[in-house]
Amino acid sequence: MKLYNKIFVLATSALALTACVDLNTAPQGSLITTEQKKEVLNADPAKISAGVAGIASMFNQYMGGLGTGNGYHSDFGFGSIMLDTDCRGIDMLSPNVGYNWFSDACDLSDHVYSYGTTLMFWNDLYQQIYSANLVVAGIDPATEEPLSKFYLAQGLAMRAFDYFVLAQLYQFTYKGHENLPCVPLILDTNAQQCAEEGAARSSVQEVYDQIITDLDSAVELLADNPTVRDDKRYVDLATVYGIRARVNLVMQNWGDAASDAQAAIAASSATPLSQKEATGPGFNSSSLHNWMWAIVIAETDRVVTSGIVNWISHMGSFNYGYASVGGWKSCSIPLYSSINATDVRRTWWLDDSKSNKALSKEQMAFLTGMYKLREIPHLQTKFNSYNGVLNQSTNANDIPLMRIEEMYLIDAEATAMAGNPALGASKLEEFVKTYRDGKYACRASSAADVQEQVWLQRRIELWGEGLSYFDILRLEKGIDRRGIGYADIAPEWIFNVAPDDPYMIYCLPKSEIEGNPKLTDADNNAPGEAPKPVQE
Repeated sequence: MKLYNKIFVLATSALALTACVDLNTAPQGSLITTEQKKEVLNADPAKISAGVAGIASMFNQYMGGLGTGNGYHSDFGFGSIMLDTDCRGIDMLSPNVGYNWFSDACDLSDHVYSYGTTLMFWNDLYQQIYSANLVVAGIDPATEEPLSKFYLAQGLAMRAFDYFVLAQLYQFTYKGHENLPCVPLILDTNAQQCAEEGAARSSVQEVYDQIITDLDSAVELLADNPTVRDDKRYVDLATVYGIRARVNLVMQNWGDAASDAQAAIAASSATPLSQKEATGPGFNSSSLHNWMWAIVIAETDRVVTSGIVNWISHMGSFNYGYASVGGWKSCSIPLYSSINATDVRRTWWLDDSKSNKALSKEQMAFLTGMYKLREIPHLQTKFNSYNGVLNQSTNANDIPLMRIEEMYLIDAEATAMAGNPALGASKLEEFVKTYRDGKYACRASSAADVQEQVWLQRRIELWGEGLSYFDILRLEKGIDRRGIGYADIAPEWIFNVAPDDPYMIYCLPKSEIEGNPKLTDADNNAPGEAPKPVQE
């Protein structure tokens, strides 16, 4: 069986598990075909809601990336990609111990094409793309019915988001690499052909063109649409503007990135956390007024009932999980040191004296207790436990996919890079001074310097939210871990990797190369040589 057929089987199974019965089975319980499904959807567009819910649920699927349920405790949907890429970078530290399921990211071995991580990411994203394609294929693109337009926008926007993530994982950044091979473009229009014949890698330009096309269509479908999303697991107009702002930032379409960020702020009901609200632990619920888009998790979800196979298990310092028993996460020394003493975000980690004035006595006692987490330099205290309950294993934290604060930072950078560095610096200063640090001043004058200052603020503000490594890639920074804090806990992970080193991006999975007749080993990304540790 070709790999594409394998992916399609996995995706169909995932959709069947997450969608309601009337969409995936006939009244007698037998499976219906895709063509029959289209007829059902066109006859009653409301029924497509199950398919849309299926797309959203794949952000949080339990051990679905490898399709085996074989015990990969780092396999829990998009949160796995967020943690893996953050651990690959320079700002999140984690020890080399058996409880660290993301050690392959820390040592960069996840790049290798035979490694499970790259297959897991590939399958997670293409499964979701397949389900999005089903939704897109089931709705007339010329429909004027508001609910159908809303659902079509969901499929297009989430497909665009997945291809955007794939493009950044499996090829170097857009600018200067437009003609390099990226990933296969499997759409609702060619899915059957790809299943039968395989699919070659499309160019970076072709993939980004499709991403922009899908997002443009989604914006048009959601503009003036009276349909209101049930919750933040679905996109709204502001979210789509936000995704497109991210894409234009990578493409260096500076004016468009600034305009989209401004449009996202204007269209969204989200507002930044105040300085008081941003002090101390939080970031655990999609109900927070600064969240635009989220992975919404219920206590009954399998990732939660597993106890430890979930995002906050590997991230959280206040709940039971891998982070509490050894796989903790902390901030790098230079990043923490760069935060002004008057900045409320210093309370997102333990300080230099291994304390935190924003924590309660109970929280400090927990960190001092049996797990001895207080001994970890700059341990993360940004992400609170579910409902703020200490040492629990009901790890039902929602996960942020997009916050309104990011839009202010995109606007500042893109405005500066579009030719107005003074205005960009002013926007950055206004945001940080208003919401995070009343004493902050941005003294950058050139566009490049403003961009550098925005990058620093993004590293602080968005720490742990799965965006840091994509910034490293788009800004071509490389991975320089000298002096960040690994000397005492994992000196073998101190690397200095050049921005163009093959190990900066992932190889396509081995099974994809073997199962796709349109690909050979020669079509894969260069394997390169494993980075060697360097001295501090």
